Amino acid sequence: MKLSFVIPAHNEEAYVGKCLDSIFKQLRGAAYDAEIIVVDNASTDRTKEVARKYPRVKVIGEPRKGIVWARRAGFLASSGDLVANVDADTMLTPGWIKRVFEEFSKDPHLLALSGPFIYYDLPPKTRILVKIFYHLGYLTYLVNHFILRASSMLQGGNYVIKRGALEAIGGYNTNIEFYGEDTDIARRVNKIGRVKFTFDLPMYASGRRLKGEGTFTTGLRYAMNYFWIIVFKRPFSASSADIRAKSGALPRPSKIRELAIASITVLILLAILFGAGFGTYKLAKSGVVATITISNIKAEARKLEDKIADFSNRLKKSIKNNLKANESR
Repeated sequence: MKLSFVIPAHNEEAYVGKCLDSIFKQLRGAAYDAEIIVVDNASTDRTKEVARKYPRVKVIGEPRKGIVWARRAGFLASSGDLVANVDADTMLTPGWIKRVFEEFSKDPHLLALSGPFIYYDLPPKTRILVKIFYHLGYLTYLVNHFILRASSMLQGGNYVIKRGALEAIGGYNTNIEFYGEDTDIARRVNKIGRVKFTFDLPMYASGRRLKGEGTFTTGLRYAMNYFWIIVFKRPFSASSADIRAKSGALPRPSKIRELAIASITVLILLAILFGAGFGTYKLAKSGVVATITISNIKAEARKLEDKIADFSNRLKKSIKNNLKANESR
């Protein structure tokens, strides 16, 4: 299998070199069949010049600004069986490429693979909060993927997809500017094959958007667009803010706004839990679910228990590791 890295880059002269270094570090001395494509997406800085310093990197241009247009241009210029969608402000974690090849080699039915971000430039407390968000999102993924069969979960900037699968679903949706582009791919690929999200495939990423817009604000915005794509097949947010501040300083998020959004998020989660419980009670009382056999219920319950136990263990482990890291500092 050949792996094609597609890296969209709009004004990323400060980050794209680190991203490329992390890829070459894992390719060096290995027998992987891989290519690297950087898409200069209407940049006005030295992004193109920085990328061209790397001899094995193919640099192409996409004048239409937008992450989806850039991903599409890179895909059309690539030739790999697997396409790795990697953002310019990310860096591969150790063993990332090896894990990708292992996952696709052992499961021929796997069409797309993804993992979380580790925001290396955020304070420890914020990183713990982000991990909690990820695990809540993972619970939603389990429901959507294994119970409702409605969609799956991919992290934009850290997912690999088979070329044939992307072609089968009609490619990238260029009507989406930014938010929800990964969920849209996950939703469509989920209809034709297996999509896997695993915490064993993390990637380092810059947390500049969370710094500039606020952790809760960004988290709620991603969540709204996630559900909007699944339900309405279009994003909730039509546009996004450009986080590449030319002045070098990002605006500080409003603490009042962050607190308000955090409160709203908690209320929404409580409402969803109450609604799910009340709905299950009403269905059981009305006899609608009477046709479900006890054995089926037990089987599904065991599956859900295993998933919840796995989620709980991962959450405890991640919090414990972060606390140890803080103590060592």
